[in-house]
Amino acid sequence: MRKINIGLSEDQRSGVSELLNSDLANAYLVLIKTKKFHWDVVGPQFRSLHQLWEEQYLALTANIDSLAERVRTLGFFPVGTASGFLEYGSIKEQSDNIPLATEMVSQLVDDHEEIIRNLREHVDQAGDNFGDQGTADFLTGLMEQHEEMAWMLRSFIEGESLAADGNKPDASKIPLEAHSK
Repeated sequence: MRKINIGLSEDQRSGVSELLNSDLANAYLVLIKTKKFHWDVVGPQFRSLHQLWEEQYLALTANIDSLAERVRTLGFFPVGTASGFLEYGSIKEQSDNIPLATEMVSQLVDDHEEIIRNLREHVDQAGDNFGDQGTADFLTGLMEQHEEMAWMLRSFIEGESLAADGNKPDASKIPLEAHSK
């Protein structure tokens, strides 16, 4: 194999590839959960969530391909098995139960926020620890996409929610910080 000479040592490229494989695994795990919820959602929010999740899983699929190709660009191989995704990733699988639509949304918000925190760290590590500003920039773009996905999902469950009996909650009992959001 021809030696790669792109201004990064093999150790630098290897370190960045490990970060990317972790991000790839998490993206794949949240893709699986998003698709599962897309298939299983029921209730009055079915249509809007079904469509939103289709948009998101299509974007995640493109991001996964970009992550894998970035690893290949650096001369390494991307993780590509279910066991590898679980090993490299930190996102937890959905259990066999089917949660309510709002719980599905809440779980995906949590997952995207975890990915965002990981990407934020990986941006710094890629640039500062490994001198790979290209990957740092690439990861920043992915982070911004996950921030938007999380915002879209968060917007779905924030605001005026209905109590289990169908009544609006008493505004005087909502914590003050909830009013300012």
